[in-house]
Amino acid sequence: MLSFRPLPPFVKRLRSVAHFDPVRDWLVMLTLSTIALIGIVVWNVWAFDTVAGGGTIGTAKTTPPSALNSASFSEIRSIFDRRAAEEAKYETGAYKFADPSQ
Repeated sequence: MLSFRPLPPFVKRLRSVAHFDPVRDWLVMLTLSTIALIGIVVWNVWAFDTVAGGGTIGTAKTTPPSALNSASFSEIRSIFDRRAAEEAKYETGAYKFADPSQ
């Protein structure tokens, strides 16, 4: 009776007493590194193309955006108005600045 056993030849090669072949090992390492690099480049090109085309990576957000609150706009406007009033006081001379270097 014949049995199919593909693993024993590979196990024999992985033993520490097996003959080392540096050329083969370097070629395997460089081949796997090249395949990994190509995979990374392809993934990044695909991701860039998807995002640049307006798509999303992963699941798209399905919730609608919330309505804008007009009260926050008036509050922001009042903050900017107060800052503009303070800036005008510095420019018109309402605030006196004593320069200690003079």
